[in-house]
Amino acid sequence: MEDIFNPEIFDTLTAAMAVLAVVVFIALHRVEAAYGMTYSRKWGPSVGNRAGWVMMEAPAFICMALIWLSSPRYAEAAPCVMALLFEIHYFQRTFIFPALMRGKSRMPVAIVAMGMVFNTINAYMIGGWLFYVAPDGRYTAGWLLSPLFLLGCLVFFTGMAINMHSDHVIRNLRKPGDTRHYIPRKGLYRYVTGANYFGEFTEWTGFAILTWSVPGAVFALWTFANLAPRARSLHRRYSAEFGDEFTSLSLRYIIPFIY
Repeated sequence: MEDIFNPEIFDTLTAAMAVLAVVVFIALHRVEAAYGMTYSRKWGPSVGNRAGWVMMEAPAFICMALIWLSSPRYAEAAPCVMALLFEIHYFQRTFIFPALMRGKSRMPVAIVAMGMVFNTINAYMIGGWLFYVAPDGRYTAGWLLSPLFLLGCLVFFTGMAINMHSDHVIRNLRKPGDTRHYIPRKGLYRYVTGANYFGEFTEWTGFAILTWSVPGAVFALWTFANLAPRARSLHRRYSAEFGDEFTSLSLRYIIPFIY
């Protein structure tokens, strides 16, 4: 397993992911990811939303678990706690979030496949850093009481709460059998179109802080690069569908008062 996490290969991949995040951010302003409200048959074969989300998110959960269990550091307190935070997020996204979905929306297989690759690489980066690449002694048990770790946890769990509450708001916009679209107005949706995306970006910003690592920062960058254009696309869809009713709210895309 150590060969897979050769520091030179690991550092090269991490740098490449940082550059690719910028490319993806630019590309997604031109090409709209077709799932959820922006679903399009032009993206080819599709699967049900529930199955798509499970297939897309499961690789992150599974890969992190395999890296964790195969590492000689598998019992060290600080890496274990940080990996557990990662796994909590992906357990919720893989098994709980899809189970709570309503309706019969579709997701293109192409989107699922790209998500699987993205999540596998991110699990490789974060798991590899925590359990193989981080210098010996970097994450002692004392790290769990450090200001960076405590601040990062506060930001991480705040983001998780925002994300889950925002998903709850979206799920309850419609009554059973209703297929119309509605403007979400509760919670952080009073300030941004993509409140759920803001929550997820906040989570991974917190994770970057609590690990104080380049892979953590790259993961947060990727989250923004992927979700900010998505929030912008949804903003345009709401504007086109609801007109002044929506634009009069003067919402930002993903970060309150900023963007």
